[in-house]
Amino acid sequence: MGPETPAVTTYFAKGDVRSGGEGHLEAHGLSTAFDGTAGRVETLPGPADVLCAALSACMLKNVERFSRILPFQYVSATIEVSAEREEAPPRIVRMHYRLRVVTAEPAHRVELLHTNLRKFGTITNTLGAACELTGELEAVAG
Repeated sequence: MGPETPAVTTYFAKGDVRSGGEGHLEAHGLSTAFDGTAGRVETLPGPADVLCAALSACMLKNVERFSRILPFQYVSATIEVSAEREEAPPRIVRMHYRLRVVTAEPAHRVELLHTNLRKFGTITNTLGAACELTGELEAVAG
């Protein structure tokens, strides 16, 4: 017998857009409108905003995941993610996050959490391979 095939997890989303750019996305219970115009509608998230949201969700999900694995005690976590787009060809070249965790854990444990978040996040690893990904984890006493 050959080497074992690694397990594969499959994700699924669907979307549609109407002429003029009114778009809608659905994914595992999420249902939201998005900017599918040729330009930019300030009242709706565009694809790059959705990408930033995916990184946010990945990092926050893994704060909770690693709170159980390490274990790591925390009260709450918030994140801000920004992305920089370049033209010709259009692509995201840099992403940056600021993760804030309310915790009483010592600095070395906070750094351990941050190392694990950077190393084991599905979206984090995917985006880190595609563009420059940087960020900080700030611990706030709580």
